[in-house]
Amino acid sequence: MRTVVITSNTSWYLYNFRKNTILSLLDKGYRVVAISPRDDYSIKLSQLGADYYDISIDQGGANPIKDFRTFLRFFFLYRSIRPHVVLNFTPKNNIYSTLASSIFGARSINNIAGLGMVFNKEGFTSKIVRILYKISQKKAFVIFFQNEEDKLLFSNYKLAPMTIAQRIPGSGADLSRFQVRQSSNDGVVRFLLIARMLYDKGIGHYIEVARELRAKYADSVEFRLLGFLDVNNPSSVSKDEMQSWVDEGIVSYLGTSDSVEKEIEQVDCVVLPSFYREGVPKSLLEACAMGKPIITTDNVGCRETVDDGINGFLCEPRSTESLLEKTEIMISFSHQQRLSMGLKSRKKVETEFDEKVVIDKYLLAVRSAFE
Repeated sequence: MRTVVITSNTSWYLYNFRKNTILSLLDKGYRVVAISPRDDYSIKLSQLGADYYDISIDQGGANPIKDFRTFLRFFFLYRSIRPHVVLNFTPKNNIYSTLASSIFGARSINNIAGLGMVFNKEGFTSKIVRILYKISQKKAFVIFFQNEEDKLLFSNYKLAPMTIAQRIPGSGADLSRFQVRQSSNDGVVRFLLIARMLYDKGIGHYIEVARELRAKYADSVEFRLLGFLDVNNPSSVSKDEMQSWVDEGIVSYLGTSDSVEKEIEQVDCVVLPSFYREGVPKSLLEACAMGKPIITTDNVGCRETVDDGINGFLCEPRSTESLLEKTEIMISFSHQQRLSMGLKSRKKVETEFDEKVVIDKYLLAVRSAFE
């Protein structure tokens, strides 16, 4: 049986973002092997029908010893599994899995889903990462880029051969799961930010806006947060910080959810003021699919999701004042105006970001890799 490996830095990511890709590969008759650090979602990958293998990956760290151990783990796994094709997601997987799998003749299909903060600043770490990309990506079979700016950056720094580069519409949105759902018209305007709780995602600016607008509008506005807290990242929001905001009464923290659509359904607008170097944020695509207007930054990846003033607003990165201005405009709209803007979000996703298009691209690349 032809073996396709799929890797990421969390099992949560593979299950929540690539579940339908895994099911499509299984449906085509491939043996699918999932490789990721063990978490609560690892068992769910096995339940889908994939074989699962654990691996240790230091997500936010830059420890060369830990990273070399990750490479060795990939090496020994691939020596045993002998995959034909490897689908890699998240940065360290794109590098170390590609290097290890190439030793055994496997063809890697990599996804550049945002480059984080390391490419936003010059320094020793960013130089090392670029060298690693340059060494590893020339060994890939196909490289998918989620936005044109990341593709251009790789081209300018000569980090990968552009002959194997392709564009895909982010991770896409599952249009059957995420359907239009109207919020209640009860006089309260509700905002939701869905992301890992990182300051780089604009959490601090969102909190400042929430503090000011809660003071101004009291209980007629609500601000909610959904996503992993206290993650292994230097930009992470701590549990104590989150609790202090909740105690202050400016935000509600919803934790994490496997049914994110239920949380999106309840709100009037989804916000992501990120200045992180995003791919195309999945949370914004899913919010758009559910007919929600969005507010996000004029930033790499984020701007792809908004036709400014049509289905939402773009604000300036790192600007509380700009985010505040756009949020107040959203509050000033009638319920019907927000619904109308949200329907344009749905139309945009249907036209540009259907997950089926992404999965078809992967199936074609995998089929080509076997030829």
